[in-house]
Amino acid sequence: MDMFLTLHNIHKSYGQGDSRVEVLGGIDLEVTRGEFVVLLGPSGSGKSTLLNIIGGIDDADEGEIVIDGESMSGMNDRQLTQYRRRHLGYIFQMYNLIPNLTVRENIEVGAFLSKESLDVDELLRVLGLWDHRGKIPSQLSGGQQQRTSIGRAVVKNPDILLCDEPTGALDYKTSKDILQLIEKVNRRYGSTVIMVTHNDAISAMADTVVRLRDGMIRDIRRNEVKTPAAELEW
Repeated sequence: MDMFLTLHNIHKSYGQGDSRVEVLGGIDLEVTRGEFVVLLGPSGSGKSTLLNIIGGIDDADEGEIVIDGESMSGMNDRQLTQYRRRHLGYIFQMYNLIPNLTVRENIEVGAFLSKESLDVDELLRVLGLWDHRGKIPSQLSGGQQQRTSIGRAVVKNPDILLCDEPTGALDYKTSKDILQLIEKVNRRYGSTVIMVTHNDAISAMADTVVRLRDGMIRDIRRNEVKTPAAELEW
């Protein structure tokens, strides 16, 4: 197995003195290339903090992250920026689109960050956005905006796609559409996907489910048979 991402003894706390709160209490995790991983847990379990540390958005107090043989420890700001640009794509609950740019232009912003970007026209069709490519975000539904956000993240051809509650602001049907789209991206482009969710039903579509509670991994299990996103119910 191609061990692509390794986390060792990741600790994170916030606050000082008596108000200091430990959010992550020593996380060890290994992820193979192309794997679909769900980080599952209730609010306050540390899953989003862990995702942000993997993404270089937040710093760990202790521990090491190695991605594709390269350690994040000791990276300066410039090296960290290059790491994020080269390896990572982000999909958040909030779409963070540029309001005065069209769908195509918002996706092209991601393409400019990569030397090995995907074909924008092909991606627009895969995302079901071809007919909306000339619209600006205010002319789109929530689902179409999230599709555009996914396109911006995927077009740079990242090694890892980090998804933080990507369906949290969407209705049931649109949520399933977005999950099917992320599933398609994982299969078609081979991106490793790490998705944070509190929805237990979504975990059935993953290769590996990591359950967190109180800043600790309580269980790691593999789905021998994955449920297609289209068949999920909650």
